[in-house]
Amino acid sequence: MNHVGLVGRLTKDPVLREFAENRVATSFVVAVNRNYRNHQGDVDADFVLCTAWGKLAERIVQYCGKGSLIGVNGRLQSRSYINKENLKVFSTEVVADEVRFYLLKSPTNKQSEVEKDFVLPETEEGLPVT
Repeated sequence: MNHVGLVGRLTKDPVLREFAENRVATSFVVAVNRNYRNHQGDVDADFVLCTAWGKLAERIVQYCGKGSLIGVNGRLQSRSYINKENLKVFSTEVVADEVRFYLLKSPTNKQSEVEKDFVLPETEEGLPVT
């Protein structure tokens, strides 16, 4: 069985990419909080690369932005490629089958008490490449 379920926040605004034969996709990173606090009392997060195709991708780009709280159901997919330095790179991502929009990014940028508990990266450095 290959099934993944995540709830977390988008780390940046998703962008729609167009491919041959009118296919579209978007890749995005979801910051998923761990369910415990570290020894400093902070909540750590994992940053999970996700991909969505077709109408689902269009809806994500249309309704979500950096900070949006979403739920992703899908499957893990691994692949490899040769990078510019001629090294083989392995990548694992979640291919989304279903996305639920729990809390979309508010235009006022005010955070509720619930939102403050979710970790977003301070920089994009070190996150999976989209």
